[in-house]
Amino acid sequence: MPVAATRPGPRPLGSAYITLAALMWSLAGILQRQLHLNLASQLAGRAAFAFLAILVFVAVAERGQVLRAFRATGRAGLAVAVLMATASGSFITALNDTSVANVLVIQALVPLAAALLGRLAGDRVRPRTWAAMGVAVAGFAVMAGAPTRPGLAGTVFSLITMLTFAATIVVARHKADVSMAPATCLSQVLVLAVFAPFAHVGEMGGANLCYLALLGIVQMGLGLFFLSLGARLLPAADVALISQLENVLGPLWVWLAGIERPPAATVAGGIIVIGAVVFQVTQGTDRFSRGRGPAPGPAGTPPSCPSAVQDR
Repeated sequence: MPVAATRPGPRPLGSAYITLAALMWSLAGILQRQLHLNLASQLAGRAAFAFLAILVFVAVAERGQVLRAFRATGRAGLAVAVLMATASGSFITALNDTSVANVLVIQALVPLAAALLGRLAGDRVRPRTWAAMGVAVAGFAVMAGAPTRPGLAGTVFSLITMLTFAATIVVARHKADVSMAPATCLSQVLVLAVFAPFAHVGEMGGANLCYLALLGIVQMGLGLFFLSLGARLLPAADVALISQLENVLGPLWVWLAGIERPPAATVAGGIIVIGAVVFQVTQGTDRFSRGRGPAPGPAGTPPSCPSAVQDR
């Protein structure tokens, strides 16, 4: 008698989606190193391509019912859009005002902030998750290698990025019955609206246009889309922790390309963080996956159907 094939549960699938999101986001450094644009042009150009990419994803996933998908997000979708737009703009601004190490040290607090915000919203944080987050923070402290004191602007924008990204994860996780992919699309419209008036269109030709397309479609578009798939399948603290792989892989790509050579502290810290993530994602089935299947997609779409891929 043939054995029926088993589908991956919500937790392994969610972990895979968030890992892919981190992989996409980790390309930011190596791609932006190739740009010769001012900050507004970078943000506006990347947002324009990201908007188009995510809009296509939503249209395919929703079988053309784009307006219905946007309306279904409701107030939570507007909150996610504003939070994502703020995090996106603040992150790039912080990188322009202070060192990558300083930004990463503050970004390492995202899992802790998401866990605390999630706890306020009703999530239970397992002791193993707390331990893994502590190890991850320690790893990023090692990666930073005693960074220089950041300027006020860099610190403020890094903190804004950390808090808004953590809040995005929590809101998406607690609105798991509705697709929030359209909200990621709207977030890029907001970024474009804010920075387009200050962008220099004449700078966006040639190679710059190609790298902006890669940043918008691959690094930002696919990254946000994979986040929209995985955030509804995992507790907020787990999403935030796994997404920290972005900050480990980013320096690796730059090093492999010969652009930067990370110090020993960065390598050692990266190994610690990867160990923390492996420790977290290889644990047993959590309460979310016991006794229930994956949450349905929009309008009750089963998760095994192709149209469920737009879920947040």
